[in-house]
Amino acid sequence: MSTLIQPHGSKELNPLFVYDSAQNEKLRAEAQNLASILISSAAAGNAVMLGGGYFNPLTGYMNKADALSVADNMHTAGGLFWPTPVLNLVEDAGSVKPGDRIALKDPNVEGNPVLAVMDVAAVEEFSDEEMEAMTQAVYGTTDPEHPGVAAFNGSGKVALSGAIQVLNFSYFQSEFPDTFRTAVEIRNEIREHGWSKVVAFQTRNPMHRAHEELCHMAMDRLGADGLVIHMLLGKLKPGDIPAPVRDGAIRKMVELYFPPNSAIVTGYGFDMLYAGPREAVLHAVFRQNMGATHLIVGRDHAGVGDYYTDFGAQEIFHDIPEGSMKIEIFEADHTAYSKKLDKVVMMREAPDHKKEDFVLLSGTAVREMLGRGEAPPPEFSRPEVAKILMDYYQSLSS
Repeated sequence: MSTLIQPHGSKELNPLFVYDSAQNEKLRAEAQNLASILISSAAAGNAVMLGGGYFNPLTGYMNKADALSVADNMHTAGGLFWPTPVLNLVEDAGSVKPGDRIALKDPNVEGNPVLAVMDVAAVEEFSDEEMEAMTQAVYGTTDPEHPGVAAFNGSGKVALSGAIQVLNFSYFQSEFPDTFRTAVEIRNEIREHGWSKVVAFQTRNPMHRAHEELCHMAMDRLGADGLVIHMLLGKLKPGDIPAPVRDGAIRKMVELYFPPNSAIVTGYGFDMLYAGPREAVLHAVFRQNMGATHLIVGRDHAGVGDYYTDFGAQEIFHDIPEGSMKIEIFEADHTAYSKKLDKVVMMREAPDHKKEDFVLLSGTAVREMLGRGEAPPPEFSRPEVAKILMDYYQSLSS
């Protein structure tokens, strides 16, 4: 039996989903008679992550003191290491007051079913200055054009904090039944495989040759037993490839280019924050909770636009107090196919190369090629993967 890495902040994983079916039914019935609020997509994503054990050991949404403390120094007021505020922000709490038990309605599912039941501990408002300070600390910018900043500041300034009981996993389980997994399920799967050293790879895009080889490289160098490709299934920015297409492309790659039982393809329900370094740390926390011992952090991890430096998401881990997390980081440079060596390499490990010695294509160039029905060169993308993406882009123009 393989010994798995401990979850963050506790000995056992404490998912907030109500697994007991009788109790779940009882709570659903109770929720019909409770006062309810329609929460934001971000708060719904937080509930799904709390439900699945990814946000262990949190027991619900943070209060104002914890959120401000986390933004300021990556610790809650009580001293728990945590990189980003986990909030339920609303424009107006109406008559909701501390001590109330309320139903939280899902904004992302038709009919807005109840996602969770909440025991409200506090109703607190952030000032404009506090919102701005949190935004700057977490996102490194207050630019309203930044998609994460826009989402964070678009839900309201009133925080409802307190413990929650999660009744379902929103649309993730029904729309992605083969891919969506909770941290509990991934731990079980790792256990079944008998893996103990496990590398996690975060993605919100299809994987090209460079990503594939980076996973092989990390596994070889770390002597890992297994790889968990863990894709974001929540809301992205316009223009990103939809999850079912990414899923199909990644599964094809694993099926053809990874040894049997060495990699699993999974996904999680959360909206991308695009918070660069801070989000990289959050990614590490929830990868530890799902049982991974290592997380690959590459160039501009969880970034968007030009808001972050190329390796800020790796550098932040050098500044975190020792022992804050158990998971380790595999630092990856930009990977590309070397024409000289006839293989994918990390660019920093090929100092004798010039730019023209690599096959380098921008995302825009690749999208344009796929849209024209042209496969990118095989050094850049596996032909079987390119075909799935070409079919998708051509369906957009037909």
